[in-house]
Amino acid sequence: MNSYWMRCTYSSSNGFVRYGVSGSGPPLVLIHGTPWSSFNWRHIIPGLSEFFTVYYYDLLGYGKSEKPEGDVSLGVQHDLFKALLNEWQLEEPIVIGHDFGGTTALRTHLLHGVPYKKLVLIDPVAIGPWGSPFFTHVNQYEAAFRGLPDAMHEALVSTYVQGAMYQPMPEDTRRGILHPWLGSTGRPAFYRQIAQARQRYTDEIEPLYASIRMPTLILWGREDEWIPVEKGRALHSRIPGASFCIIPDAGHLVQEDQPAVLLGKLLPFLLA
Repeated sequence: MNSYWMRCTYSSSNGFVRYGVSGSGPPLVLIHGTPWSSFNWRHIIPGLSEFFTVYYYDLLGYGKSEKPEGDVSLGVQHDLFKALLNEWQLEEPIVIGHDFGGTTALRTHLLHGVPYKKLVLIDPVAIGPWGSPFFTHVNQYEAAFRGLPDAMHEALVSTYVQGAMYQPMPEDTRRGILHPWLGSTGRPAFYRQIAQARQRYTDEIEPLYASIRMPTLILWGREDEWIPVEKGRALHSRIPGASFCIIPDAGHLVQEDQPAVLLGKLLPFLLA
């Protein structure tokens, strides 16, 4: 992603957030997940920008946003998203959330009552139980992981993120994903956001899914090894009137594995 795309900054009480705006038309907001950033939307932003004013940002603690020592969990991301919508003066945008971004979109709507025109959830973290053995291990030994030598840390993160794709991960994609997590600031930030991941943030909204009334589309990579497609079917059954579509030859990072197919599924729903 070109750096000028993220030229804007919003200063929150928890730290600054970098964001960008592209295109013209009705407002649409993209929210990435973990351990990703707005970099992973780069393939579909141009297509969406032909029809919408696209807002995209890096979650607090991720990408080019500030990586503070404090709370960057799902417990603060929905408050931050509400504040950004106020900053952008968006009253009823279309929202697309992937992974933790889907969780953030759900929490902002269900806990704050923020309305959306339409909602798209791409392989979201929404149905418990969730969390890998790696998450559990980092929770127990976060300080030890923070102290890993740079080369070992990069190798660990590289292996971890490549498991989110079904297709072989191109080197430029790997570098773009890893870059925010390297160095003296990025390394501890990577383990911090994992250590702060708690299932209680989805447990408290799961009983509310039946109250969702806006048009909702759920998209899932058939080969997702991080969150299996059965979780998508379960979520679909809990949101009245939601549409559900499985994308073949795609893992958890659908927007990297099958960006053209993803855009082809998004536009008919968004433009209807």
